[in-house]
Amino acid sequence: MKKHNFSAGPSILPEFTIDETARAVRDFADTGLSIMEISHRSKEFVAVMEEAQQLFKELLDIPDGYHVLFLGGGASTQFAMVPFNLLNKKAAYLNTGAWSKKAIKEAQGFGEVEISASSEDKNFNYIPRNYTIPADADYFHITTNNTIYGTEIKEDMDSPVPLVADMSSDIFSRPVDISKYAIIYGGAQKNLAPAGVTFVIIREDILGKVDRYIPTMLNYKTHIEKESMFNTPPVLPVFSALQTLIWLKDNGGIGEMQKKDEYKAGLLYDEIDRNPIFRSTIPEVGDRSLMNICFVMKDSFQELEKPFLDFATSRGMIGIKGHRSVGGFRASTYNALPVESVKALIETMQEFAQQHA
Repeated sequence: MKKHNFSAGPSILPEFTIDETARAVRDFADTGLSIMEISHRSKEFVAVMEEAQQLFKELLDIPDGYHVLFLGGGASTQFAMVPFNLLNKKAAYLNTGAWSKKAIKEAQGFGEVEISASSEDKNFNYIPRNYTIPADADYFHITTNNTIYGTEIKEDMDSPVPLVADMSSDIFSRPVDISKYAIIYGGAQKNLAPAGVTFVIIREDILGKVDRYIPTMLNYKTHIEKESMFNTPPVLPVFSALQTLIWLKDNGGIGEMQKKDEYKAGLLYDEIDRNPIFRSTIPEVGDRSLMNICFVMKDSFQELEKPFLDFATSRGMIGIKGHRSVGGFRASTYNALPVESVKALIETMQEFAQQHA
């Protein structure tokens, strides 16, 4: 039976990425060595790092003055690195879910944190609007896509202060005006690579404005100066990330990915809205994520939640159980997920509804 991988992360990767990584595990760049045992200082791996950084810049049209870093520690480490490097007196945050709350908690250890707006009053089922970003903040932090709750900020906002964004789960799903951001970061295990590497796009002139001592490994300048090679980088995930970047370029780039992602999400949201036993958890259509589609049983069918999960699993649907904090279901439709998988899930939903509605 074919498996359809809707996992939120680690998540589905392009077959090209998996095949090329598997090949490199056996023999990397005709060295006779595995990518898992190659020196990160070898000319073969240095070439991988340089090409990955170059393709990152090309695909996202990153302007001069920015650096692309590949680091360890996940986005959770960035929750602390950002305020460590940027927060001098006060930072502002938009609270749109579990990950933004974690980022806020870390920042509060470095200085004053102002919550410009929050959607926690409705269990994070919408994106706040009509709020004011404080002009005296050192930076304003947003989480563009909320994997647990299924909301997404789809536009690059104007900010009177440096804008920082966690784009862990929607990077490469749409064109981004990088010039509007001071830092963009994210764990790569959702739309780019296996778990283990974190990307950071950073404008260099944002640094050097705090007085505190910054530990060497937590100082962005360290990694900029050493081109992500200060210490041993996550070699295999960086190699896999390069393969995904190559795949993205070969498949039409970010604009083409956006068309496909909008099409896949549109199909599934249409079915959720049409189906007699399911409903979306996000009432405002414009706030609905294109990457993590969350839905639940309608009130009169709540007892069918587990039976549907069992039914869907028996049909090869993997990873559709909703996060434990919200329940229901979540279908993650990242770039590598084929439209055939979305259609298979829709058919599963329709078949189950015919049996029970």
